Amino acid sequence: MRPLRIAIVIGTRPETIKLMPVVVAARARPDRFEVTIVRTGQHREVVDQLMDEFGLRADVNLDVMVPNQDLAHVLAESVRGLSAHFARETPDWVLVQGDTTSTLAAALAAFYNRARIGHVEAGLRTGNRASPFPEEANRSLTARLADLHFAPTDSARANLLAEGIAAGDIVLTGNTVVDALLQTRALLQANPPTGAAASPSRYILVTAHRRESHGAPLDHICDAVVSLLDRHEELTAWLPMHPSPDVRKRLIGRLGGHPRARLTPPLGYRDFIAALDGAALVLTDSGGVQEECAALGKPVLVMRSLTERAEAVDAGVAVIVGTDAEQIVSAGSSVLEDAERRARMSRPSDAFGDGRASERILEALLARTP
Repeated sequence: MRPLRIAIVIGTRPETIKLMPVVVAARARPDRFEVTIVRTGQHREVVDQLMDEFGLRADVNLDVMVPNQDLAHVLAESVRGLSAHFARETPDWVLVQGDTTSTLAAALAAFYNRARIGHVEAGLRTGNRASPFPEEANRSLTARLADLHFAPTDSARANLLAEGIAAGDIVLTGNTVVDALLQTRALLQANPPTGAAASPSRYILVTAHRRESHGAPLDHICDAVVSLLDRHEELTAWLPMHPSPDVRKRLIGRLGGHPRARLTPPLGYRDFIAALDGAALVLTDSGGVQEECAALGKPVLVMRSLTERAEAVDAGVAVIVGTDAEQIVSAGSSVLEDAERRARMSRPSDAFGDGRASERILEALLARTP
């Protein structure tokens, strides 16, 4: 029997992190799997950085990004390039991850070419298609096209069932981010951390990048960081900046002059996990960071009005605070000053998996292939 031909589509930093363990696990079994990595180019520099760190190389790079592109351009060019590739190479399965524009484009292109689609991290929902935008719509639309849905949690599986997805097409796997996290923590034991994690001072780690955070909400987040630093003179804030020019300009403009605000380029994955592990508190609007904080047992304030990762809140690790500066400062100060509350929020949770999601995904692909 020939190996299964799997095209794994990567566009963004989170997709790279969460699909890397699947690539590694599949390539460790060359008798069963033949893997092609296809990059759309949606995130260029940060994906280059991670691919180098993981020792991976894209087999195909569509390089769709142009100056001042919009979502329609990214979607259209990605569908065009991916469709041409799938028509030429005829993969048995196309694996997509999460909720990006690259995810939806790859699902559409695979559907047009009658390739079977596996959706990694399927079933996450806030119930509001405008929050997060456009991710909530992307993952819902991808669910209409996928043949296999790899649900990371029981609640994700329940969401898919409620939308009419057949139970036999859903596989409960856990989240591949836990696979990546556990593998990376093991590597860190042999490689000392750099950057924020090497700092002897007490620090908070802040990440903000979502479209709904742009503009005034990001200003409020910056104001909250300044207030937390003013209240806690021993505290430093580390802010790895998203490459978005708008985000960088606003962060530098409002925080660049503060003596205890450390604005850095995006961190490599190992350094980022080390920085998470050493932080006293994490402030984020990222979905993946919520999952990583739950697995690490790291208190996290979610700077969004809704989260599709309610498991982190239920586990007691995360608190939703939105982007109101006063609410962020109040919740952050409470965690930093209340040792008992901080201890309650610092218990690692297996809500997002046990580190074996990649194995389950690959076994499901074998089981569903004639």
